[in-house]
Amino acid sequence: MEPIETLADFYRRHPVGDKTEFPENNTGQGHFNVFLREPCLNRSPFGRRDFYKVALVIGKGKMIYADKQVVIDRQALVFSSPAVPSAWESGGGPQSGYFCLFTQAFIESVDYKGRLPEFPLFQADKGHVLELDEPQLALISGLLNRMRAVMASDYRAKYDMLRSYLRILMHESLNMLPVVPADSHAGAAARITAQFLALLERQFPIDSPGQSMALRTPAAFAQGLAVHTNHLNRSVKMITGRTTSRVISDRMIKEAQALLQHTDWSVAQIAGGLGFEEPAYFTNFFKKYTGTAPARTRVSA
Repeated sequence: MEPIETLADFYRRHPVGDKTEFPENNTGQGHFNVFLREPCLNRSPFGRRDFYKVALVIGKGKMIYADKQVVIDRQALVFSSPAVPSAWESGGGPQSGYFCLFTQAFIESVDYKGRLPEFPLFQADKGHVLELDEPQLALISGLLNRMRAVMASDYRAKYDMLRSYLRILMHESLNMLPVVPADSHAGAAARITAQFLALLERQFPIDSPGQSMALRTPAAFAQGLAVHTNHLNRSVKMITGRTTSRVISDRMIKEAQALLQHTDWSVAQIAGGLGFEEPAYFTNFFKKYTGTAPARTRVSA
């Protein structure tokens, strides 16, 4: 599997001024930093990070994710999380903006525990690029510029203030997303489907051979979401155009391919990680959806 970039790796690859090292726990409760997005690297390596990043991109470029690419023509707010491998390619021309880095420990508190991975713009099944119009750009630029000023200040409680500003930034971003009417069938189906996809994605990545998927069937997911299986199936079909079983299978195949290409685990270990009791069942499942045996996929990778 591709290596996971740490904060230390990021700063070595992307020095800020003349500094290439920043304390991992610089706030006393996790890590936070905010910088001008100048200069901008032409390309960042594809992979996962162990931190969160929000970047205001002003300029042209392309965000590359595991299953899609998003072209940025002018200005956008880009969200990156440990759950989603990604890379950046500059489109040339002037580049400006801001970016902030932070860890889950920084933003979480007693009243915010466990909520960061559930933030829609950080989830693996959601969009991570929010295009901005001019008024939105002014608002976000103002927030990030204020965060830079607070970061550079000697105010005793500046990290509490920055934590609040970061949450405001996230809420303002959510407020810019298109709203689906709550009383429509599509709105209800979208909410259930989003909850299902978040629950599915929470089981990945599989980082060790001892880890195993706990939920693998529509019935198991329906039970976890406290809805009837038929209701879940109808909602997922309406929103995604695929059956619940197919969505689960497609995500399992995607993870299987990543494990085959980027680890030296045996087929039996990968099968166990994906919840198969016997390697033969996994092999049949993989061939059914890809037309190729797992071992052959590994050889050709």
